[in-house]
This record gives sequence, C-alpha cells and structure tokens, in this order.
Amino acid sequence: MNPDDPLLKILACPLDKGPLHLLVPEEALYNPRLRRRYPLLDGIPQLLPSSGEQVADEEHERLLKRIDAMADVSAMPDASAVSGASAVSGASAVPDASAVSDVSDVSAADGAGVAGGEQVAGGGDGAVGSDEGRGSS
Repeated sequence: MNPDDPLLKILACPLDKGPLHLLVPEEALYNPRLRRRYPLLDGIPQLLPSSGEQVADEEHERLLKRIDAMADVSAMPDASAVSGASAVSGASAVPDASAVSDVSDVSAADGAGVAGGEQVAGGGDGAVGSDEGRGSS
C-alpha cells in the first residue's frame, strides 16, 4: 500500500470509525485518537479490533511527529495534482445532458403519465414508476 492509494480515504478504524494514517516503514495503519496500530500483511490491512495493538506514549509522540511531517509535505501544492483533482471533480459534478434530456423526452411522450392502464403519481414528469408497462412497446 502506498500513500496515494485511494483505499486509504475509505478505510476506517474498526473501533471509532475514524480515519487512519499510513505508516510506510512499519507497514501499518495508525489511529492516533485511540493510539492503536493495525498491521499490513502483504499489503492487506488487518482491521479487526483484535488485530490492533496499543502504542506506548513515547511511540505515540514519535508517530504524531511523523504524521504531522507527512501532512506538511502533502499540503504543498503540486501543479499536476491540483489540475488533475479539479478535472476529476469537475467531470463527476456535471451530469450527462443527453441522459437527462432522454429521460424527460420519454416521460413527456406518455402525456398523461399512464402506465399499464393505471394513472401514475406525478403524471409525465419522470417520476419513478412512470415507465412501468412499457416493456412491450
């Protein structure tokens, strides 16, 4: 596992459900709130509550300094990372206009919103269920 792995954004501590920090040399994930370290075995996080080990005070302080140092480095703007991030988020935030217009065209085509001989709540406004009974047409 590497620091850029998207899996790190969704992994959570099994006890407090909070975020974990990757410790590369130790091959572990760390929860500073509970002072628990979870091992990585062959790159696979071991996130059972019983897999975590309590960290001593001195070790906790050392790990916090490393986490803060890594956060400072990752906070530095990187032109390629910034432009890549905006391109990805922009692409996912814009709906596909053709899909939206297709849905409204189909629901408007049925006029009264009749499906299978029964009036559908919401008429022809694209409400869920307004396309029932159209499988044969």
